[in-house]
Amino acid sequence: MVAMLPSPSASIDFAALKRHDYRGKLIAVEGLDGSGKSTQIYLLRRWLELQNVRVSFTEWNSAMIVKGATRRGKKQQSLTPTTFSLVHATDFAHRYERHIVPLLRAGYVVLCDRYAFTALARDAVRGCDREWVRNLYSFATVPDITFFFDVPLATAIGRIMAGRPLLKFHEAGMDLGLSTDPAESFRLFQGRIRDEYERLAIEYRFTRMDATRSIEAQQQQMRSIVARLDLARYARRGGTNA
Repeated sequence: MVAMLPSPSASIDFAALKRHDYRGKLIAVEGLDGSGKSTQIYLLRRWLELQNVRVSFTEWNSAMIVKGATRRGKKQQSLTPTTFSLVHATDFAHRYERHIVPLLRAGYVVLCDRYAFTALARDAVRGCDREWVRNLYSFATVPDITFFFDVPLATAIGRIMAGRPLLKFHEAGMDLGLSTDPAESFRLFQGRIRDEYERLAIEYRFTRMDATRSIEAQQQQMRSIVARLDLARYARRGGTNA
């Protein structure tokens, strides 16, 4: 499978793509920075492992093949919105073809901390044409479940600011010229991303999670939803974790 770069003039309805027919299941989490999604998918992964389920995990912007280039581009502040989008698309395509699809074919439950929807939201905010970005990721299948951790903007920002003494340039959206103040730029940037997520949540029928609830309550809700997938079908052979 080769992920081909679409023509800017191409027209593909990303929302109309069919779900996969692989043996495994694909579960993604999306949400603002500070929504708590990473904590929840980690807890879900540990629970699935304890249920003896064949499970694998992947996260956004983690492919070593492009990580160095991404780091250098960000450090030099040389990435345009288009190149920024293409770098992340390369990262995703590599993980999708080398990790996600092979494991789905092998009957694993694959967990993704951020999926293509992250790009659809962030790249649109950075000024990339929405249809162009959709076409760019049109090779990707729609997850079986996409959990969207919905949290008030002020709450998400408060969580991030409390845990980080300094916001990174691109993290704060400083490349957009929204404000010279990193904290204000971050607020505006995240607000626009939230608006994009609201559009995507309706279009792709995300499973909306109230991210203001306790960690335990959210996790229990996730487990009850995932348990409907008939997890016994994805159990490891021999009854023990590998």
